[in-house]
Amino acid sequence: MTYIMVDVETDGPIPSDFSMICFGAVVVDDALDKTFYAQLRPISERWIPESLAISGFSREQTLGFDDPLELMSKFNDWVKEHGGDRPIFISDNNGFDWQFINFYFHHFLGENPFGYSSTNLGSIYKGLVKDTFKNFKHLRKTSHTHNPLDDVIGNAEALLYMKKEMGLQINL
Repeated sequence: MTYIMVDVETDGPIPSDFSMICFGAVVVDDALDKTFYAQLRPISERWIPESLAISGFSREQTLGFDDPLELMSKFNDWVKEHGGDRPIFISDNNGFDWQFINFYFHHFLGENPFGYSSTNLGSIYKGLVKDTFKNFKHLRKTSHTHNPLDDVIGNAEALLYMKKEMGLQINL
């Protein structure tokens, strides 16, 4: 099993009607040096300016980004290279991030190397501290900037802290 932390930025709330603008991924291990980053050209004419603004990109910039098919193919290869025999998708907000990654993999490649499930980092923390009102975000070392690479590294740091300092039983 290999945990791969993923974060996406989009121009709207759902895939297909809106687009994934960029995403990042990191293999969760002590080095945090196996990363992937992509900026994808929109697949839809629809976009919400407030949603896009979170990414820091303009619509004009995104229209110059790379082909989603090519990038999803590269990400698929990267996951297969670094994910071992069972890559595990994990994110801060897997309900949101997963829907875009899963849709893009199936839409462009017909398969998702992560399979059919994902893991939520926040839920792991809530269970570990036995309090559904607690939040893990104070465990990040790297600032949450909405650059997906910064965000996945910060989230991976939090997961590593949970394992090393809080006793989380997880194979990383």
